[in-house]
Amino acid sequence: MGILIDTSVLIAAERGTYDIFTLFHAHQDETIGIAAITASELLVGVHRSNPLTRARRSAYVEETLSRLVVVNFDLGIARLHAQLVADLMTQGLAAGVHDLQIGATALARDDRVATLDQRSFPLFKGLQLVDLHVS
Repeated sequence: MGILIDTSVLIAAERGTYDIFTLFHAHQDETIGIAAITASELLVGVHRSNPLTRARRSAYVEETLSRLVVVNFDLGIARLHAQLVADLMTQGLAAGVHDLQIGATALARDDRVATLDQRSFPLFKGLQLVDLHVS
């Protein structure tokens, strides 16, 4: 079992509102990574930055990407993703498109998700979340 970090945690760390080293220290014996869609979300932030902050943000994102395992979205994860989407639709529930990819990736790998976003992830049956307040 490992941990996938959601974009919300990485953005909070960049802004200085969350100490990500607390997470790393508390889970030093586990594999900690991100889903490929999380890498994309971070890179979109770089591209959308104004010229004054782009270099700083790019350096943060590139450093982050170099230190974490990036898990690709493959066919097995796609199958689980499709089931998650269908299950939520049947229940009349909705979740963020990227959150669904992160959740499916974590479930497929038996990983937990470290997130500060409590809207979508609790909807995914069987998905375990990391309590960032006690890590």
